[in-house]
Amino acid sequence: MSRSAAMTDLPDLASASEIAALSAARATHWRPGLGQASHSEVFAESRDASGGGLALALALDELRAEQHGPLCESEDRRAVLWVQDRASVRLTGRPYRPGLPRELRHRVIHVVAEKTEDALFALEEGLRCRDLAFVLGEIAGNPKALDFTASRRLSLAAEKHGVQLWLVRLDAGRDLSSARMRWEVRPSPSPAPEWNAQAPGTPHWRAELFRARRHAPGEWIVSDDGQTLVAAKPSDRIGANDTGPDARQAHPVDLAGTAGDRSLAAR
Repeated sequence: MSRSAAMTDLPDLASASEIAALSAARATHWRPGLGQASHSEVFAESRDASGGGLALALALDELRAEQHGPLCESEDRRAVLWVQDRASVRLTGRPYRPGLPRELRHRVIHVVAEKTEDALFALEEGLRCRDLAFVLGEIAGNPKALDFTASRRLSLAAEKHGVQLWLVRLDAGRDLSSARMRWEVRPSPSPAPEWNAQAPGTPHWRAELFRARRHAPGEWIVSDDGQTLVAAKPSDRIGANDTGPDARQAHPVDLAGTAGDRSLAAR
């Protein structure tokens, strides 16, 4: 083979290796703590509020991973921007601060936009502010203003300024988008708490990752106890109708361990 022919073949070999590396990366399944994309979408129905819940859980999982990094600060005090259009407010209401994760209750900047165009403008301006921990948006339906061009602008702003965007799409169809990760979520039954079977359990969601640049598609049962995000395959989870002792959910506070040798009875 001549030198010119060999040099001609080099780009083809490089392209093949790059394609193989990309394929191997896409074969990696997502898991908590692995890192999220700069621009993600969460599709959900408005009647169950699962979209905002999962978006917050995924965003907090990313923040927790950053706090364990070598460049982390002792306490993250950055604000969080939450933008809703008027239609999403009518469907799901405004954020309820006492119900938010404790570390975010006093850090949320809430914006209500009358029109979708105004909401998109607020989201893009928020992504340009590096002092924000992340930006969360809620938009109802498939408005014309949220086309591929608008989605691309959001992706570019998030990547350029290093601020993650979580866009919740309420009652929307899977249209064209440049979001790097796209989820569809619905609520999943929570196991009964160990100490009070009538009390609500920790939030559980059935989440499908149907598009991602770096991960293979998959479906998980995702839960968050306020400290850790856990993801399990649906087949690995105990049946929701199981009322046996194995179906009980461990309480986040070990009352017996906390009490020691003291009685738990009221005095």
